[in-house]
Amino acid sequence: MLFTDRADAGHRLAEALQHLEGEEPVVLGLPRGGVPVAFQVALALKAPLDVIVVRKLGVPYQRELGFGAIGEGGVRVISDDIVRRGRLGQADLASVEHAEAAELARQAERFRAGRPRLSLEGRTAIVVDDGIATGATAAAACQVVRAQGAARVVLAVPVAPPDAADRLRTSTDEFVCLSTPFAFSAVGEWYRDFSQTPDDEVVALLAQAAAGPGPERSAPNAETTSPDAETAVEKEVEEEVAIDAAGVRLTGDLQLPAGARAVVMFAHGSGSSRHSPRNRLVAAALNEAGLGTLLFDLLTPAEEAHRSNVFDIGTLADRLTAATGWLRDRTALPIGYFGASTGAAAALWAAATPGADVGAVVSRGGRPDLAEPLLVAVRAPTLLIVGGNDNVVIDLNQQAEAALRCETRIEIIPGATHLFEEHGALQQVADLARDWFLSHLVT
Repeated sequence: MLFTDRADAGHRLAEALQHLEGEEPVVLGLPRGGVPVAFQVALALKAPLDVIVVRKLGVPYQRELGFGAIGEGGVRVISDDIVRRGRLGQADLASVEHAEAAELARQAERFRAGRPRLSLEGRTAIVVDDGIATGATAAAACQVVRAQGAARVVLAVPVAPPDAADRLRTSTDEFVCLSTPFAFSAVGEWYRDFSQTPDDEVVALLAQAAAGPGPERSAPNAETTSPDAETAVEKEVEEEVAIDAAGVRLTGDLQLPAGARAVVMFAHGSGSSRHSPRNRLVAAALNEAGLGTLLFDLLTPAEEAHRSNVFDIGTLADRLTAATGWLRDRTALPIGYFGASTGAAAALWAAATPGADVGAVVSRGGRPDLAEPLLVAVRAPTLLIVGGNDNVVIDLNQQAEAALRCETRIEIIPGATHLFEEHGALQQVADLARDWFLSHLVT
């Protein structure tokens, strides 16, 4: 079963849930993508709509493994078995929970815009998402809803893999799923349009539902909920985003200062992540200069566990290209790439892709040799920054400078090693990158 978009999925899901209308349910959408689906369900069932904000509690040394979840109202769902097997102390639990509680409160305030959470006490709660991959978040949401007082919990989704569907049927009072295809790899492949749901759309849908029914009530369309490039940065944007890149859901942090006129995407190197303090320092310098930034992880946590994946430059470049398409759907601002180590090879590879339309590339301690066959096809002005004591990488970058046919410059920072950990070295990288992007992206 293929859905046109989330609104279409919501219409079809609502038909399968009509038998619940007499129970006067509360419909709860999982942010972000589940809310447009839930909006249509609530509309059809004449039910109130709210958002269910859940934060998974991940084991500190293996974040993808959850030892529990938290929800609003102080709800905690903890797996004593995982806590015991993971030998987690109270300090570990408290540290993770404190960080996730702060993010939960921020998201809830952002989405509801000051409205109180709907009471679930004694009610039938229908938890809705746009699809299920592993089912971990949906299962946690159902547990949280139950703990918040719901008398009956129904989980409803358009599509899910058969194994996840089987697990979820045993953890809810009722599980409604329109399609459980065996050839399942990602939720997005079952939608013609699976573009990112922005925070503003979630806020608008919840506000419209809270305003009550009316003759004109319907889901806002892209023209009313997706600001164009001229208005998108009238106010600052700072949010965690989920990017559907070639069928894989990647997590990122998008920062658009008010008045931003370009945005830089970061491709981090092997052993690093979007949380890298080095990339964060450079991103902060770009933000201060009025440039937007998107830091995101090119690999999932499970993929990062296999060292060979960080050197699969073709796959990394494909995902960077797909993420660039996602970003272009959100803003028409000029885009540049900042790549570090193996991430620089991915950035150059992606910049060489036909139709890439990348305005500028900056490489920090890069491995351009890993993209060597495609260097001649790069058209974006490219700055290569290397540490003066990083001799092997200096040679590789000098060879790349000779191979590139675009505007190219190499900057060697005296006394710096590969990670630019020496005093002031990384700030020099940030200053050089800022000036390069401002001169080539901003007109």
